[in-house]
Amino acid sequence: MKFPFPLVIAVPLLLGVGVVAQSQGSAQSALTASADRKIAQIEHNGRLAHPDQVPTRLTEEEINAYLASGDLEFPAGVKSVQLQGQPGVITGHARVDFDQVRAGHGTSNPLLSMFSGVHNVEVVAHAHGAGHQGFVDVDTVSLDGVEIPRFVLQLFVEKYIQPKYPGIGLQSRFPLPDKIDTAVVGAHQVTLTQK
Repeated sequence: MKFPFPLVIAVPLLLGVGVVAQSQGSAQSALTASADRKIAQIEHNGRLAHPDQVPTRLTEEEINAYLASGDLEFPAGVKSVQLQGQPGVITGHARVDFDQVRAGHGTSNPLLSMFSGVHNVEVVAHAHGAGHQGFVDVDTVSLDGVEIPRFVLQLFVEKYIQPKYPGIGLQSRFPLPDKIDTAVVGAHQVTLTQK
């Protein structure tokens, strides 16, 4: 099953990260099942000529359970991903093996040497959807609690991310799938409206 809302996963993708975690326990299974039902409804609604405009709300717990379910396939290098939502802002946390992310792409630039080995990564970005478009503007990225200067981050994105994902950058705009018209990131939730 595809995840119909790339806005919530775009932030971790900026660092070429993916999900390899598995769901834990029945609470996670229930949350994953709830997310699956909502995603199926969004996909079904998106195939209609005139989608129902009643908003669909995905909670932070449902999104994180779905991300940890193993149903998504992302690039190698991630040990875990978790997202947190606050009004207009998504914070993504991951444990990333940058040697796997950079596999096959060396660099002689000493500024990019910090992107090696395994690190805890935090990405904070403003995100929303409007007019069938998703918008993600990265505010900060930190490795092991140390904020990366923006110009170094831009070098990393240009060298390692954009060759694989041409539309992804520190400021990204992309079409939303399944006739999603708006996406509003709120406190521990995202609300999607289709039309």
